[in-house]
Amino acid sequence: MINTLNKQKVILWLGIIFMILFCLAPMLWQVLTSFKTNEAIIKIPTVYFPNLEQLTLEHYFDLGFVFLRYMFNSAFVSLISTILCVVIGAPSAYALARLNLPFKNIILSLVLVVSLFPYVLLFLGLLEIVKFFNLGNNYLSLIIPYTAINLPLTILILRSFFLQLPKDLEDSARIDGYKTTSILWKIVLPLTLPALVTTGILTFIFAWNEFIFALTFITRDSLQTIPIAVAKIGGSSAFEIPYGAIASATILGTLPLIILVLTFQRRIVQGITAGAIKG
Repeated sequence: MINTLNKQKVILWLGIIFMILFCLAPMLWQVLTSFKTNEAIIKIPTVYFPNLEQLTLEHYFDLGFVFLRYMFNSAFVSLISTILCVVIGAPSAYALARLNLPFKNIILSLVLVVSLFPYVLLFLGLLEIVKFFNLGNNYLSLIIPYTAINLPLTILILRSFFLQLPKDLEDSARIDGYKTTSILWKIVLPLTLPALVTTGILTFIFAWNEFIFALTFITRDSLQTIPIAVAKIGGSSAFEIPYGAIASATILGTLPLIILVLTFQRRIVQGITAGAIKG
């Protein structure tokens, strides 16, 4: 019996190690490529374990300070759109969860349909709107679409968490003289902070990684975001593929997201766990 349990533990740990390596291998290879010299990158057979002479920081230095500008653009657009989604989405979700609104079921159905609609199909319509209001080469040309696209999903996620809260808390607050707005900001939102963090990070990641709108609505180099910067590096030469530069740009572009997720890891787990338990 003991031998059987030991074998099961060994198999379980082998499976866990395999899955971790399988998931992390592409990222680890990208990190390794960003530090290898061009000669080591293209060498045949492939260099899996480079020596010190085959390692360099040149690819990172070649990106220059202009890449920090791209990171700032992505961070600014993503942060503002995330804040807008949470600030607008939280009251809307609470209203759909607790208030007796006319045609509430129809509104919920419309929000669900919009959240499932492929945002790429909105491209031509948004392009005409950007041209009409002269928003090209402006942060607003990205912030407004990102907020509009993520808002339906934000409302649906937050509404599901608001429905999990016991209604007795809100009834007691009303007895104490709290208005609906005060209940939302002082009682409901603090209790659903993990949900707010989880939703905000999903919104932030979408805005950080979005490519099509950023490529079309922003043509000025000083306003472009990280996905466009990486694409420009990949197409900078017709005679070679700058693997090292692409890898280093990818690592720098992914690092803020990793730091963000690790910083709010506990809140994310709490939000996911609460939703899973209720479901």
